[in-house]
Amino acid sequence: MILYTILHLKNYQTDITEYLDELEVILQEIAALPKNSEKAVQLILRKYPKDKKGVFAKDELVAAYRELVKIGKLKANQDLLNRIKLKPTRTMSGVTTVTVLTKPFPCPGTCIFCPNDVRMPKSYLTNEPGAQRAERNLFDPYLQVYNRLLAIFNAGHNTDKVELIILGGTWSFYPETYQIWFIQRCFDALNDFGVIDQRGLVQTKNIFGGNVKSATKQTTKNYNQVITSLVQSQAASFIAPEEQSTWNQLISAQEKNEAAKSRCVGLVIETRPDFITEAEVIRMRKLGATKVQIGIQSLNDHVLKLNKRGHNVAATAKAFELLRLGGFKIHAHWMPGLYGSDVAADIIDYQKLWQLEFQPDELKLYPVSVIKNTELNLLFEQGKFQPYNYEQTLEVLAETMKNTPRYCRITRVIRDIPSQDIVSGNKFTNFRQIAELDLAKRGLQCQCIRCREVRKEEVKETDLVLDVITYETTISQEFFLSFKTKKSDKIAGFLRLSLIKNHNQNNFITELQGAAMIREVHVYGQVVAIGEHSIGKSQHLGLGTKLIKAAEKLANKNGYYQIAVISAIGTRKYYQKLGYEKEGMYLLKGI
Repeated sequence: MILYTILHLKNYQTDITEYLDELEVILQEIAALPKNSEKAVQLILRKYPKDKKGVFAKDELVAAYRELVKIGKLKANQDLLNRIKLKPTRTMSGVTTVTVLTKPFPCPGTCIFCPNDVRMPKSYLTNEPGAQRAERNLFDPYLQVYNRLLAIFNAGHNTDKVELIILGGTWSFYPETYQIWFIQRCFDALNDFGVIDQRGLVQTKNIFGGNVKSATKQTTKNYNQVITSLVQSQAASFIAPEEQSTWNQLISAQEKNEAAKSRCVGLVIETRPDFITEAEVIRMRKLGATKVQIGIQSLNDHVLKLNKRGHNVAATAKAFELLRLGGFKIHAHWMPGLYGSDVAADIIDYQKLWQLEFQPDELKLYPVSVIKNTELNLLFEQGKFQPYNYEQTLEVLAETMKNTPRYCRITRVIRDIPSQDIVSGNKFTNFRQIAELDLAKRGLQCQCIRCREVRKEEVKETDLVLDVITYETTISQEFFLSFKTKKSDKIAGFLRLSLIKNHNQNNFITELQGAAMIREVHVYGQVVAIGEHSIGKSQHLGLGTKLIKAAEKLANKNGYYQIAVISAIGTRKYYQKLGYEKEGMYLLKGI
Protein backbone atom coordinates (compact mmCIF):
# COMPACT_ATOMS: atom_id res chain seq x y z
CA MET A 1 0.00 0.00 0.00
CA ILE A 2 1.55 3.30 -1.10
CA LEU A 3 0.40 6.39 0.77
CA TYR A 4 0.89 9.79 -0.82
CA THR A 5 1.28 12.94 1.22
CA ILE A 6 1.34 16.37 -0.36
CA LEU A 7 3.24 19.00 1.55
CA HIS A 8 2.08 22.58 1.21
CA LEU A 9 5.26 24.01 2.66
CA LYS A 10 4.20 27.58 3.37
CA ASN A 11 5.83 30.03 5.72
CA TYR A 12 2.70 30.35 7.85
CA GLN A 13 -0.04 28.03 9.00
CA THR A 14 -2.60 30.83 9.09
CA ASP A 15 -3.58 33.30 6.36
CA ILE A 16 -3.38 36.61 8.25
CA THR A 17 -3.30 39.10 5.37
CA GLU A 18 -6.88 40.28 5.94
CA TYR A 19 -6.05 41.05 9.58
CA LEU A 20 -2.70 42.80 9.07
CA ASP A 21 -3.81 46.32 9.99
CA GLU A 22 -5.37 45.15 13.24
CA LEU A 23 -2.39 42.93 14.05
CA GLU A 24 0.00 45.80 13.42
CA VAL A 25 -1.73 47.78 16.18
CA ILE A 26 -1.58 44.78 18.52
CA LEU A 27 2.12 44.21 17.89
CA GLN A 28 2.95 47.89 18.38
CA GLU A 29 1.24 47.82 21.79
CA ILE A 30 3.01 44.61 22.80
CA ALA A 31 6.34 46.10 21.75
CA ALA A 32 5.64 49.17 23.90
CA LEU A 33 5.17 47.12 27.08
CA PRO A 34 7.83 48.09 29.67
CA LYS A 35 8.68 44.43 30.31
CA ASN A 36 7.81 40.98 29.05
CA SER A 37 4.57 39.89 30.73
CA GLU A 38 2.33 37.12 29.40
CA LYS A 39 -0.58 38.56 31.38
CA ALA A 40 -0.13 41.98 29.77
CA VAL A 41 0.09 40.39 26.31
CA GLN A 42 -3.17 38.54 26.89
CA LEU A 43 -4.90 41.75 28.00
CA ILE A 44 -3.90 43.41 24.71
CA LEU A 45 -5.15 40.43 22.71
CA ARG A 46 -8.52 40.56 24.47
CA LYS A 47 -8.66 44.29 23.79
CA TYR A 48 -8.61 43.53 20.04
CA PRO A 49 -10.67 40.32 19.59
CA LYS A 50 -10.42 38.44 16.33
CA ASP A 51 -13.72 38.71 14.44
CA LYS A 52 -15.19 40.13 17.69
CA LYS A 53 -15.39 36.67 19.22
CA GLY A 54 -11.93 35.32 19.97
CA VAL A 55 -8.27 36.16 20.38
CA PHE A 56 -5.51 35.93 17.83
CA ALA A 57 -3.27 32.88 18.29
CA LYS A 58 0.46 33.15 18.90
CA ASP A 59 1.32 31.66 15.50
CA GLU A 60 -0.86 34.38 13.90
CA LEU A 61 1.06 37.05 15.80
CA VAL A 62 4.35 35.57 14.64
CA ALA A 63 3.12 35.35 11.04
CA ALA A 64 1.94 38.97 11.15
CA TYR A 65 5.23 40.13 12.66
CA ARG A 66 7.25 38.47 9.89
CA GLU A 67 4.96 39.81 7.15
CA LEU A 68 4.98 43.36 8.55
CA VAL A 69 8.78 43.34 8.80
CA LYS A 70 8.99 42.01 5.26
CA ILE A 71 6.83 44.84 3.82
CA GLY A 72 8.52 47.50 5.93
CA LYS A 73 5.71 48.39 8.33
CA LEU A 74 7.60 47.07 11.36
CA LYS A 75 11.28 47.11 12.22
CA ALA A 76 12.85 43.79 13.12
CA ASN A 77 12.60 43.48 16.89
CA GLN A 78 13.93 40.32 18.54
CA ASP A 79 12.54 41.34 21.92
CA LEU A 80 9.04 41.64 20.43
CA LEU A 81 9.39 38.24 18.75
CA ASN A 82 10.45 36.73 22.08
CA ARG A 83 7.30 38.13 23.70
CA ILE A 84 4.91 36.57 21.18
CA LYS A 85 6.55 33.23 20.43
CA LEU A 86 5.14 29.95 21.71
CA LYS A 87 7.15 28.11 24.40
CA PRO A 88 10.00 30.64 24.58
CA THR A 89 12.25 28.22 26.53
CA ARG A 90 12.25 25.68 23.67
CA THR A 91 15.40 27.16 22.07
CA MET A 92 16.95 28.63 25.22
CA SER A 93 19.69 25.99 25.25
CA GLY A 94 21.28 27.56 22.17
CA VAL A 95 20.02 25.19 19.48
CA THR A 96 16.70 24.12 18.00
CA THR A 97 16.09 20.44 18.74
CA VAL A 98 14.28 18.25 16.20
CA THR A 99 13.53 14.65 17.21
CA VAL A 100 12.59 11.96 14.67
CA LEU A 101 11.85 8.23 14.97
CA THR A 102 12.88 5.34 12.76
CA LYS A 103 10.28 2.87 11.51
CA PRO A 104 9.23 -0.27 13.46
CA PHE A 105 11.94 -2.88 13.04
CA PRO A 106 13.07 -6.08 14.81
CA CYS A 107 15.17 -5.47 17.93
CA PRO A 108 18.08 -7.58 19.23
CA GLY A 109 17.02 -6.99 22.84
CA THR A 110 14.64 -9.00 25.05
CA CYS A 111 14.46 -6.57 28.02
CA ILE A 112 11.61 -7.47 30.37
CA PHE A 113 10.70 -3.81 31.03
CA CYS A 114 10.59 -2.67 27.40
CA PRO A 115 7.24 -1.62 25.82
CA ASN A 116 5.93 -3.99 23.18
CA ASP A 117 3.91 -1.66 20.92
CA VAL A 118 4.39 -3.00 17.38
CA ARG A 119 3.10 0.24 15.88
CA MET A 120 6.35 1.85 17.04
CA PRO A 121 10.08 1.20 16.91
CA LYS A 122 11.02 -0.97 19.89
CA SER A 123 10.75 0.65 23.36
CA TYR A 124 8.44 3.46 22.22
CA LEU A 125 4.70 3.86 22.74
CA THR A 126 2.21 5.30 20.31
CA ASN A 127 0.86 7.76 22.92
CA GLU A 128 4.19 9.53 23.43
CA PRO A 129 4.23 13.00 21.79
CA GLY A 130 7.29 12.38 19.59
CA ALA A 131 5.95 8.99 18.55
CA GLN A 132 2.61 10.52 17.58
CA ARG A 133 4.38 13.05 15.34
CA ALA A 134 6.37 10.23 13.73
CA GLU A 135 3.26 8.14 13.11
CA ARG A 136 1.40 11.11 11.58
CA ASN A 137 4.32 11.44 9.16
CA LEU A 138 4.41 7.69 8.43
CA PHE A 139 7.93 7.50 9.96
CA ASP A 140 9.23 9.27 6.84
CA PRO A 141 12.40 11.18 7.88
CA TYR A 142 11.87 14.02 5.41
CA LEU A 143 8.30 14.64 6.52
CA GLN A 144 9.19 14.42 10.21
CA VAL A 145 12.04 16.93 9.96
CA TYR A 146 10.36 19.39 7.61
CA ASN A 147 7.02 19.48 9.40
CA ARG A 148 8.72 19.80 12.79
CA LEU A 149 10.81 22.71 11.54
CA LEU A 150 7.67 24.30 10.13
CA ALA A 151 5.87 24.02 13.48
CA ILE A 152 8.86 25.46 15.36
CA PHE A 153 9.21 28.29 12.82
CA ASN A 154 5.50 29.13 13.06
CA ALA A 155 5.84 29.29 16.83
CA GLY A 156 8.36 32.12 16.40
CA HIS A 157 11.63 30.27 16.90
CA ASN A 158 14.78 30.42 14.82
CA THR A 159 15.58 27.30 12.80
CA ASP A 160 19.12 28.12 11.66
CA LYS A 161 20.94 25.85 14.13
CA VAL A 162 19.37 22.41 14.48
CA GLU A 163 20.33 19.50 16.69
CA LEU A 164 18.87 16.42 15.03
CA ILE A 165 18.04 13.55 17.40
CA ILE A 166 17.25 10.16 15.84
CA LEU A 167 15.49 7.73 18.16
CA GLY A 168 13.92 4.32 17.79
CA GLY A 169 14.90 0.77 18.65
CA THR A 170 18.60 -0.02 18.24
CA TRP A 171 19.98 2.20 15.50
CA SER A 172 23.01 -0.04 14.91
CA PHE A 173 20.72 -3.01 14.16
CA TYR A 174 19.04 -1.31 11.17
CA PRO A 175 20.58 -2.12 7.75
CA GLU A 176 23.33 0.29 6.71
CA THR A 177 21.53 1.33 3.50
CA TYR A 178 18.46 2.32 5.56
CA GLN A 179 20.63 4.28 8.01
CA ILE A 180 22.23 6.18 5.13
CA TRP A 181 18.86 6.87 3.50
CA PHE A 182 17.23 7.97 6.75
CA ILE A 183 19.93 10.52 7.55
CA GLN A 184 20.20 11.67 3.94
CA ARG A 185 16.48 12.45 3.90
CA CYS A 186 16.80 14.33 7.19
CA PHE A 187 19.52 16.45 5.59
CA ASP A 188 17.37 16.91 2.46
CA ALA A 189 14.62 18.38 4.65
CA LEU A 190 17.07 20.71 6.42
CA ASN A 191 18.48 21.81 3.08
CA ASP A 192 15.03 22.44 1.59
CA PHE A 193 13.53 24.26 4.56
CA GLY A 194 12.98 27.94 3.84
CA VAL A 195 14.10 27.51 0.22
CA ILE A 196 11.30 25.74 -1.65
CA ASP A 197 7.61 26.62 -1.52
CA GLN A 198 6.23 23.19 -2.27
CA ARG A 199 7.84 19.79 -2.30
CA GLY A 200 5.13 17.98 -4.25
CA LEU A 201 4.34 14.31 -3.84
CA VAL A 202 6.33 12.22 -1.40
CA GLN A 203 6.04 8.45 -1.47
CA THR A 204 6.03 6.53 1.77
CA LYS A 205 5.44 2.80 1.96
CA ASN A 206 3.38 1.53 4.89
CA ILE A 207 4.30 -2.15 4.93
CA PHE A 208 1.98 -2.90 7.85
CA GLY A 209 -1.26 -1.64 6.29
CA GLY A 210 -4.24 -1.75 8.64
CA ASN A 211 -3.13 -4.80 10.60
CA VAL A 212 -0.91 -3.06 13.10
CA LYS A 213 -3.58 -1.97 15.59
CA SER A 214 -5.06 -5.45 15.81
CA ALA A 215 -1.58 -6.90 16.22
CA THR A 216 -1.11 -5.05 19.51
CA LYS A 217 -3.66 -7.38 21.09
CA GLN A 218 -1.45 -10.42 20.48
CA THR A 219 0.22 -10.39 23.89
CA THR A 220 1.37 -14.02 23.62
CA LYS A 221 3.93 -13.07 20.99
CA ASN A 222 6.89 -10.76 21.45
CA TYR A 223 7.69 -7.67 19.42
CA ASN A 224 9.96 -9.40 16.89
CA GLN A 225 7.53 -12.29 16.33
CA VAL A 226 4.59 -9.98 15.61
CA ILE A 227 6.47 -7.69 13.23
CA THR A 228 8.05 -10.61 11.39
CA SER A 229 4.67 -12.32 10.90
CA LEU A 230 3.13 -9.08 9.61
CA VAL A 231 5.87 -8.57 7.08
CA GLN A 232 5.92 -12.18 5.94
CA SER A 233 2.14 -12.29 5.55
CA GLN A 234 2.30 -9.37 3.13
CA ALA A 235 5.35 -10.65 1.25
CA ALA A 236 7.12 -7.36 1.89
CA SER A 237 10.66 -6.61 3.00
CA PHE A 238 11.50 -4.75 6.20
CA ILE A 239 13.30 -2.08 4.19
CA ALA A 240 11.66 -1.02 0.93
CA PRO A 241 13.84 -0.21 -2.13
CA GLU A 242 12.99 3.49 -1.87
CA GLU A 243 14.28 3.49 1.73
CA GLN A 244 17.89 2.89 0.75
CA SER A 245 20.66 5.27 -0.27
CA THR A 246 24.38 5.22 -1.03
CA TRP A 247 27.21 6.94 0.82
CA ASN A 248 27.73 9.29 -2.14
CA GLN A 249 24.10 10.45 -1.93
CA LEU A 250 24.49 11.17 1.79
CA ILE A 251 27.80 12.97 1.34
CA SER A 252 26.22 15.20 -1.32
CA ALA A 253 23.38 16.15 1.08
CA GLN A 254 25.88 16.77 3.88
CA GLU A 255 28.04 19.06 1.75
CA LYS A 256 24.96 21.04 0.77
CA ASN A 257 24.04 21.47 4.43
CA GLU A 258 27.36 23.20 5.22
CA ALA A 259 25.89 26.40 3.79
CA ALA A 260 22.14 25.72 4.14
CA LYS A 261 19.71 28.02 5.90
CA SER A 262 18.92 25.30 8.47
CA ARG A 263 22.21 23.66 9.41
CA CYS A 264 22.74 20.51 11.43
CA VAL A 265 24.92 21.58 14.38
CA GLY A 266 24.59 18.21 16.14
CA LEU A 267 23.45 14.72 15.16
CA VAL A 268 22.44 12.23 17.84
CA ILE A 269 21.74 8.52 17.41
CA GLU A 270 20.60 5.88 19.91
CA THR A 271 22.08 2.40 20.35
CA ARG A 272 23.15 -0.35 22.80
CA PRO A 273 26.58 -0.87 24.44
CA ASP A 274 27.06 -4.31 22.89
CA PHE A 275 26.71 -2.89 19.38
CA ILE A 276 29.55 -0.39 19.79
CA THR A 277 32.61 -1.66 17.91
CA GLU A 278 35.48 0.11 16.16
CA ALA A 279 33.70 -0.37 12.83
CA GLU A 280 30.42 0.99 14.27
CA VAL A 281 32.12 4.08 15.69
CA ILE A 282 33.61 4.82 12.25
CA ARG A 283 30.25 4.25 10.53
CA MET A 284 28.43 6.60 12.95
CA ARG A 285 31.05 9.27 12.31
CA LYS A 286 30.67 8.91 8.52
CA LEU A 287 26.93 9.39 8.98
CA GLY A 288 27.72 12.73 10.65
CA ALA A 289 26.87 11.77 14.24
CA THR A 290 28.45 13.76 17.06
CA LYS A 291 26.63 12.32 20.10
CA VAL A 292 25.47 8.82 21.01
CA GLN A 293 22.61 8.00 23.36
CA ILE A 294 23.43 4.67 24.93
CA GLY A 295 21.18 2.59 27.17
CA ILE A 296 23.36 1.34 30.01
CA GLN A 297 20.36 0.92 32.40
CA SER A 298 22.50 -0.52 35.24
CA LEU A 299 26.12 -1.16 36.20
CA ASN A 300 25.26 -4.36 38.05
CA ASP A 301 25.73 -7.58 36.05
CA HIS A 302 23.22 -9.50 38.19
CA VAL A 303 20.51 -6.88 37.62
CA LEU A 304 21.27 -6.73 33.89
CA LYS A 305 20.92 -10.52 33.66
CA LEU A 306 17.65 -10.62 35.62
CA ASN A 307 16.19 -7.98 33.29
CA LYS A 308 17.43 -9.85 30.17
CA ARG A 309 19.31 -6.80 29.00
CA GLY A 310 21.62 -8.85 26.79
CA HIS A 311 24.93 -7.20 27.69
CA ASN A 312 27.16 -6.90 30.76
CA VAL A 313 28.99 -4.04 32.46
CA ALA A 314 32.22 -4.86 30.64
CA ALA A 315 30.47 -4.19 27.31
CA THR A 316 29.34 -0.79 28.61
CA ALA A 317 32.88 0.10 29.71
CA LYS A 318 34.28 -0.91 26.32
CA ALA A 319 31.61 1.14 24.53
CA PHE A 320 32.53 4.23 26.56
CA GLU A 321 36.20 3.74 25.70
CA LEU A 322 35.58 3.41 21.95
CA LEU A 323 33.15 6.34 21.81
CA ARG A 324 35.57 8.57 23.72
CA LEU A 325 38.43 7.61 21.38
CA GLY A 326 36.17 8.68 18.52
CA GLY A 327 35.48 12.03 20.18
CA PHE A 328 31.75 11.44 20.69
CA LYS A 329 29.63 13.01 23.41
CA ILE A 330 28.23 10.17 25.50
CA HIS A 331 24.61 10.45 26.62
CA ALA A 332 23.75 7.57 28.96
CA HIS A 333 20.32 6.23 30.00
CA TRP A 334 20.21 4.92 33.58
CA MET A 335 17.20 3.12 35.12
CA PRO A 336 16.75 2.91 38.90
CA GLY A 337 14.19 0.47 40.25
CA LEU A 338 14.93 -2.42 37.89
CA TYR A 339 13.87 -5.96 38.79
CA GLY A 340 16.36 -7.27 41.36
CA SER A 341 17.52 -3.86 42.58
CA ASP A 342 16.49 -1.60 45.47
CA VAL A 343 17.01 1.99 46.64
CA ALA A 344 20.29 1.36 48.46
CA ALA A 345 21.70 -0.66 45.56
CA ASP A 346 20.68 2.00 43.05
CA ILE A 347 22.42 4.77 44.99
CA ILE A 348 25.60 2.68 44.97
CA ASP A 349 25.09 1.90 41.28
CA TYR A 350 24.87 5.62 40.48
CA GLN A 351 28.19 6.23 42.22
CA LYS A 352 29.77 3.68 39.84
CA LEU A 353 28.86 5.94 36.92
CA TRP A 354 31.66 8.28 37.99
CA GLN A 355 34.37 5.64 38.05
CA LEU A 356 37.20 5.84 35.49
CA GLU A 357 35.46 3.44 33.08
CA PHE A 358 32.36 5.57 32.52
CA GLN A 359 31.96 9.31 33.26
CA PRO A 360 29.03 10.17 30.88
CA ASP A 361 28.66 13.70 29.52
CA GLU A 362 24.85 13.66 29.69
CA LEU A 363 22.26 11.54 31.48
CA LYS A 364 18.64 10.54 31.35
CA LEU A 365 17.28 9.17 34.64
CA TYR A 366 14.39 6.80 33.94
CA PRO A 367 12.92 5.13 37.06
CA VAL A 368 11.17 1.91 36.07
CA SER A 369 7.40 1.82 35.65
CA VAL A 370 5.35 -1.26 34.83
CA ILE A 371 4.05 -0.95 31.26
CA LYS A 372 1.27 -2.96 29.63
CA ASN A 373 2.20 -6.01 27.56
CA THR A 374 5.68 -6.46 29.05
CA GLU A 375 7.28 -9.40 30.80
CA LEU A 376 7.77 -7.15 33.82
CA ASN A 377 4.00 -6.70 33.98
CA LEU A 378 3.61 -10.49 34.33
CA LEU A 379 6.06 -10.47 37.24
CA PHE A 380 4.08 -7.60 38.78
CA GLU A 381 0.80 -9.50 38.43
CA GLN A 382 2.43 -12.55 40.05
CA GLY A 383 3.53 -10.42 43.01
CA LYS A 384 7.22 -10.90 42.19
CA PHE A 385 7.95 -7.24 41.41
CA GLN A 386 6.89 -3.90 42.83
CA PRO A 387 8.00 -0.57 41.29
CA TYR A 388 9.20 2.26 43.49
CA ASN A 389 6.53 4.27 45.28
CA TYR A 390 6.62 8.07 45.54
CA GLU A 391 8.95 8.18 48.54
CA GLN A 392 11.42 5.68 47.08
CA THR A 393 11.50 7.47 43.73
CA LEU A 394 12.12 10.79 45.47
CA GLU A 395 14.92 9.34 47.62
CA VAL A 396 16.77 7.88 44.63
CA LEU A 397 16.38 10.92 42.38
CA ALA A 398 17.27 13.48 45.04
CA GLU A 399 20.34 11.49 46.09
CA THR A 400 21.56 11.01 42.52
CA MET A 401 20.87 14.57 41.40
CA LYS A 402 22.82 16.10 44.27
CA ASN A 403 25.80 13.81 43.51
CA THR A 404 25.97 14.55 39.78
CA PRO A 405 29.29 16.18 38.76
CA ARG A 406 29.28 19.72 37.40
CA TYR A 407 30.56 18.55 34.00
CA CYS A 408 27.50 16.34 33.35
CA ARG A 409 24.08 17.47 32.12
CA ILE A 410 20.95 15.64 33.30
CA THR A 411 18.76 16.19 30.25
CA ARG A 412 15.70 14.41 31.54
CA VAL A 413 14.30 13.02 34.78
CA ILE A 414 11.35 10.61 34.25
CA ARG A 415 10.44 9.33 30.81
CA ASP A 416 7.34 10.97 29.32
CA ILE A 417 5.18 7.83 29.24
CA PRO A 418 1.43 8.57 29.11
CA SER A 419 -0.27 7.59 32.38
CA GLN A 420 -2.78 5.33 30.60
CA ASP A 421 0.09 3.05 29.56
CA ILE A 422 1.47 2.74 33.10
CA VAL A 423 0.09 -0.24 35.05
CA SER A 424 2.01 0.64 38.21
CA GLY A 425 4.74 3.06 39.17
CA ASN A 426 5.39 6.78 39.04
CA LYS A 427 2.97 8.91 37.01
CA PHE A 428 4.37 12.32 37.96
CA THR A 429 6.06 13.93 34.96
CA ASN A 430 7.50 16.82 37.02
CA PHE A 431 9.63 14.74 39.37
CA ARG A 432 12.69 16.80 38.52
CA GLN A 433 11.05 19.83 40.12
CA ILE A 434 9.85 17.70 43.04
CA ALA A 435 13.39 16.46 43.70
CA GLU A 436 14.85 19.97 43.33
CA LEU A 437 12.38 21.31 45.91
CA ASP A 438 13.27 18.47 48.26
CA LEU A 439 16.96 19.30 47.92
CA ALA A 440 16.31 23.02 48.44
CA LYS A 441 14.55 22.29 51.74
CA ARG A 442 17.77 20.64 52.89
CA GLY A 443 19.96 23.49 51.66
CA LEU A 444 21.21 21.43 48.71
CA GLN A 445 20.91 21.68 44.95
CA CYS A 446 21.67 19.82 41.75
CA GLN A 447 24.94 21.05 40.23
CA CYS A 448 24.50 19.56 36.75
CA ILE A 449 24.95 21.69 33.64
CA ARG A 450 21.23 21.99 32.92
CA CYS A 451 20.59 23.47 36.35
CA ARG A 452 23.29 26.10 35.76
CA GLU A 453 22.55 27.18 32.17
CA VAL A 454 22.47 30.97 31.74
CA ARG A 455 19.14 30.78 29.83
CA LYS A 456 17.39 34.21 29.75
CA GLU A 457 20.03 36.00 31.78
CA GLU A 458 21.77 38.77 29.84
CA VAL A 459 25.51 38.67 30.27
CA LYS A 460 28.53 40.83 29.56
CA GLU A 461 32.01 39.52 29.00
CA THR A 462 33.12 41.26 32.18
CA ASP A 463 30.54 39.20 34.12
CA LEU A 464 32.25 35.93 33.16
CA VAL A 465 35.21 33.93 34.39
CA LEU A 466 36.88 30.88 32.80
CA ASP A 467 36.58 27.76 34.96
CA VAL A 468 38.40 24.46 34.29
CA ILE A 469 37.39 21.10 35.78
CA THR A 470 39.78 18.17 35.27
CA TYR A 471 38.90 14.49 35.66
CA GLU A 472 40.32 11.13 34.61
CA THR A 473 38.99 8.20 32.59
CA THR A 474 40.67 4.89 31.81
CA ILE A 475 42.04 6.25 28.53
CA SER A 476 42.12 10.03 28.89
CA GLN A 477 42.47 13.15 30.91
CA GLU A 478 39.32 15.21 30.46
CA PHE A 479 39.00 18.98 30.73
CA PHE A 480 35.66 20.74 31.11
CA LEU A 481 36.24 24.41 30.30
CA SER A 482 33.36 26.80 30.95
CA PHE A 483 32.64 30.49 31.06
CA LYS A 484 30.46 31.03 34.10
CA THR A 485 28.97 34.14 35.67
CA LYS A 486 30.89 35.39 38.68
CA LYS A 487 27.84 36.10 40.83
CA SER A 488 25.25 33.48 39.91
CA ASP A 489 27.53 30.58 38.87
CA LYS A 490 25.58 30.17 35.62
CA ILE A 491 27.22 28.61 32.56
CA ALA A 492 27.25 30.74 29.40
CA GLY A 493 29.30 28.30 27.35
CA PHE A 494 31.52 25.25 27.71
CA LEU A 495 33.99 23.01 25.89
CA ARG A 496 34.99 19.37 26.42
CA LEU A 497 38.64 18.54 25.72
CA SER A 498 40.08 15.00 25.75
CA LEU A 499 43.79 14.33 26.04
CA ILE A 500 44.24 10.64 25.28
CA LYS A 501 46.81 8.90 27.47
CA ASN A 502 49.84 7.56 25.58
CA HIS A 503 48.64 9.70 22.69
CA ASN A 504 51.58 8.76 20.48
CA GLN A 505 50.22 5.22 20.32
CA ASN A 506 47.85 4.36 17.48
CA ASN A 507 44.19 5.32 17.67
CA PHE A 508 42.00 2.99 15.61
CA ILE A 509 40.86 6.15 13.76
CA THR A 510 43.88 7.09 11.65
CA GLU A 511 43.39 10.85 11.48
CA LEU A 512 43.19 11.14 15.27
CA GLN A 513 46.54 9.52 16.01
CA GLY A 514 48.54 11.82 18.29
CA ALA A 515 45.83 14.53 18.37
CA ALA A 516 44.04 16.18 21.26
CA MET A 517 40.27 16.11 20.79
CA ILE A 518 37.60 18.77 21.23
CA ARG A 519 34.47 16.68 21.82
CA GLU A 520 31.95 19.50 22.27
CA VAL A 521 31.62 23.27 22.14
CA HIS A 522 28.32 24.71 23.32
CA VAL A 523 27.27 28.30 23.96
CA TYR A 524 23.96 28.88 25.74
CA GLY A 525 21.30 31.52 25.27
CA GLN A 526 18.36 32.05 22.94
CA VAL A 527 19.06 30.84 19.41
CA VAL A 528 20.10 33.74 17.21
CA ALA A 529 20.20 33.42 13.43
CA ILE A 530 23.53 32.59 11.80
CA GLY A 531 25.37 35.84 11.07
CA GLU A 532 23.17 37.96 13.35
CA HIS A 533 24.19 39.64 16.59
CA SER A 534 22.16 40.45 19.67
CA ILE A 535 23.36 42.66 22.49
CA GLY A 536 23.68 40.85 25.80
CA LYS A 537 23.20 37.38 24.33
CA SER A 538 25.87 34.86 25.25
CA GLN A 539 25.79 33.31 21.78
CA HIS A 540 27.42 36.43 20.34
CA LEU A 541 30.13 37.25 22.83
CA GLY A 542 32.63 35.15 20.92
CA LEU A 543 32.70 32.63 23.76
CA GLY A 544 33.03 29.62 21.45
CA THR A 545 36.16 31.01 19.82
CA LYS A 546 37.66 31.95 23.20
CA LEU A 547 37.00 28.44 24.55
CA ILE A 548 38.63 26.85 21.51
CA LYS A 549 41.73 29.03 21.86
CA ALA A 550 41.93 28.12 25.56
CA ALA A 551 41.67 24.42 24.65
CA GLU A 552 44.40 24.73 22.02
CA LYS A 553 46.72 26.39 24.54
CA LEU A 554 45.96 23.74 27.16
CA ALA A 555 46.58 20.88 24.71
CA ASN A 556 49.87 22.38 23.57
CA LYS A 557 50.98 22.87 27.18
CA ASN A 558 50.42 19.12 27.70
CA GLY A 559 52.65 18.13 24.80
CA TYR A 560 50.18 17.99 21.89
CA TYR A 561 51.01 19.60 18.55
CA GLN A 562 47.76 18.80 16.78
CA ILE A 563 44.14 19.15 17.84
CA ALA A 564 41.01 17.64 16.28
CA VAL A 565 37.34 18.49 16.59
CA ILE A 566 34.34 16.20 16.02
CA SER A 567 32.48 18.78 13.98
CA ALA A 568 28.85 18.51 12.99
CA ILE A 569 28.17 19.02 9.28
CA GLY A 570 26.69 22.48 9.83
CA THR A 571 29.59 23.75 11.96
CA ARG A 572 32.42 22.83 9.58
CA LYS A 573 32.70 26.33 8.11
CA TYR A 574 32.89 27.84 11.61
CA TYR A 575 35.91 25.73 12.50
CA GLN A 576 37.51 26.25 9.09
CA LYS A 577 37.45 30.00 9.74
CA LEU A 578 39.51 29.26 12.87
CA GLY A 579 42.19 27.44 10.88
CA TYR A 580 40.89 23.87 11.06
CA GLU A 581 41.06 21.73 7.93
CA LYS A 582 38.98 18.71 7.00
CA GLU A 583 40.90 15.46 7.21
CA GLY A 584 38.83 12.33 6.84
CA MET A 585 35.89 12.44 9.22
CA TYR A 586 37.27 15.22 11.46
CA LEU A 587 38.68 18.75 11.32
CA LEU A 588 42.28 19.18 12.47
CA LYS A 589 44.71 22.01 13.20
CA GLY A 590 48.38 22.20 14.09
CA ILE A 591 49.12 23.95 17.40
